Amino acid sequence: MVSGGLLALKEMLEQLKPSERKVAEYIMANPHEIVTISIQKLAELSGVSEATIVRLCQRLNMKGFQDLKLRVAGDLASSQLSGGYEEIRMEGPLEQLMQSISNNNKQSIDDTLTVLSAEEVRKAADALSHARRIAVFGMGASFIIAEDLRQKLVRIGCWCEAYPDFHGQLTAAVNLGPGDVAFGVSYSGQTVEIVESIKEAKQQGATIITLTKFGKFPVNELADIKLFVSSAEQSIRSGAMASRIAQLNVIDILFITIASSRKDEVIPLLEKTRLAVNRTKKS
Repeated sequence: MVSGGLLALKEMLEQLKPSERKVAEYIMANPHEIVTISIQKLAELSGVSEATIVRLCQRLNMKGFQDLKLRVAGDLASSQLSGGYEEIRMEGPLEQLMQSISNNNKQSIDDTLTVLSAEEVRKAADALSHARRIAVFGMGASFIIAEDLRQKLVRIGCWCEAYPDFHGQLTAAVNLGPGDVAFGVSYSGQTVEIVESIKEAKQQGATIITLTKFGKFPVNELADIKLFVSSAEQSIRSGAMASRIAQLNVIDILFITIASSRKDEVIPLLEKTRLAVNRTKKS
């Protein structure tokens, strides 16, 4: 069952125009009502035009109002299965802390599956699999995600590099060209250094893939292929933790998608690198 309509509205809310936000807030406040009414009725109830609702659906990367209704219905059907995000209470007992952090990480992965497009994953895997060179960009905590992707791709014979600093990223971007891929990681979607690096890579003719939170941001607006994650915690303190887990999960999905399409080639390469590492440990 498809879902993620309410989550998409929540995460895009601050970026919507006033009229779009008006209808978004009405839907969020009355989700059970929305799944049974027409677009004409929703326009009347929320005090906006039908065109505004259509534009809202487009901004949410949905096919139309019917798609949004189906996703909201999916949200309602699965709402009893999820407890939502929990506030991280540092002063509480350790057992509660363990449970809250683990719950938020699991929730982040579940929510990401509602905004991550299988078609975009397939396109990203294909672009990376056939790329001449790959440069992965990420600043701060996002570099952990970038380095994880680099390590996985190198193991299966891809020419890939990752840089933690802006000058290194920009230098790599300048030297990319057609047939190459620049992969920008920025949960906020607004990291200035990543914007500048992928902008340069795009000017050189490279294919741009981005991994950001759901929404329209400077980073993913430059992308040819957009991968989204979700991590809508209630607390800023827990944000970096769950979003990191969600991003790493997307990297795992991407890697296995690539590997499964080239398994006859990839399995021997993975075994070769494993044996090489084992030999080093023994020496």
